[in-house]
Amino acid sequence: MIITHPNRDKPVVQATRATVVLLLLVSAGLVLIVTVGGWSVLWGAKPIMIGYVLVYLTLAFYAARWNRGVLPVGAVLAVLLLIFALVAGPSWFARDKTGFAQPTIEAGLLGVLTLLIVPVQMLLIAFAMRGFRQGWNVEHERREPGAELYPEAPPHPA
Repeated sequence: MIITHPNRDKPVVQATRATVVLLLLVSAGLVLIVTVGGWSVLWGAKPIMIGYVLVYLTLAFYAARWNRGVLPVGAVLAVLLLIFALVAGPSWFARDKTGFAQPTIEAGLLGVLTLLIVPVQMLLIAFAMRGFRQGWNVEHERREPGAELYPEAPPHPA
């Protein structure tokens, strides 16, 4: 038997997969920059942010291997990260005043990077759901040319 995946050959499907992988990597990069830049002032969020980076890198790996199951998981995690970024962005700007401990990277820049996560997550949600509808998992089986239907007779019950 030869198994083919007809939807994976389409240019629009390949572009969607590449976009999803790129958005997952960009998201992981932005979260990593904000985590490293704000390490000295982040208290309880460190494990969550490190977890997001690791999970997004894992999802990018599996999406690059045509695993369609990671797309809804990525979309749900993107919704959560979008909410966290919307809430955390203004907090970085509020830290950009005297009297606050300053992070490694300027607090205003961390605020901009945190708010930049929001549109990236919106795009990730849209492209992940687009990829989910494209049927990356559709398989067609066909026999090899010249192959017999039954290569040998089935055993006869005694």
